[in-house]
Amino acid sequence: DHPDVQTMAEESTAWPMVSRPTYMGGLGFGMKWNMGWMNDTLKYFQQQPLFRKYQHDKLTFTIWYAFTENFVLPLSHDEVVHGKGSLIGKMPGDEWQQFANLRLLYGLMWAHPGKKLLFMGGELGQRREWQHDESLEWHVLQYPSHHGVQSWVKDLNRVYRQEKALHERDFSGDGFAWIDAQNWEESVISFLRYGKHRDDTVLVVCNFTPVPRHDYVVGAPRGGQWQEVLNSDATLYGGSGMGNLGQAEALPQAAHGHGHSLSLTVPPLSVMVFKPVAENRASS
Repeated sequence: DHPDVQTMAEESTAWPMVSRPTYMGGLGFGMKWNMGWMNDTLKYFQQQPLFRKYQHDKLTFTIWYAFTENFVLPLSHDEVVHGKGSLIGKMPGDEWQQFANLRLLYGLMWAHPGKKLLFMGGELGQRREWQHDESLEWHVLQYPSHHGVQSWVKDLNRVYRQEKALHERDFSGDGFAWIDAQNWEESVISFLRYGKHRDDTVLVVCNFTPVPRHDYVVGAPRGGQWQEVLNSDATLYGGSGMGNLGQAEALPQAAHGHGHSLSLTVPPLSVMVFKPVAENRASS
């Protein structure tokens, strides 16, 4: 008889929510695959970077409905069988750009609200479609590009688990805020993720072109040093090694609605994740 529960139940009768309890008018499942995110994101990544600016809304539209269900972001078996090709095979460009795009895709996926589903073989960057009666292409790990993808996925999982901002509010709009979703001309987006406590914050910057961005200004919610926790362009993962030497300082120069900003080197076809260093959080 709680009024909030009653209101939600009444609203859900028109279209039952898959991931709502049955007593609230839902279907009772814990989570639901976000097929819209999968379709839009893969279509975007299959575009040549030169033309991605005309598809920019495919990156940003998913946030409009990201919290209407408890979503899983699926890159499932359905996308790597029956002639659809492997995930690495969907990426445009030469071999270096293909692997950079794949690392960028995974980085965006892990930073985006929602739980993650990556099908076997994707973590190796294997080029062959998945075959149910054959082994994965474990032998490709002898090559640096494939081993780099595996190391990247390993570190994405580690940081996703360690940083509360990346997982505590996967199903809540309070856990996400755009910094800049409008830079379609350069195909760069930036956003914040928050944990249950506002001190648990990460800042994410994605560059979807092979053009590095120098002195790229991104608004920040607080000043001081920000640690570069993840950089998909690190040489460890097969990237070019471009970045910010592990950290950047947010100065009191307003940008994107925030009182501070970072001036960053944003590598080509990359995703970077920053977090405020501990002493900054303590003094904020």
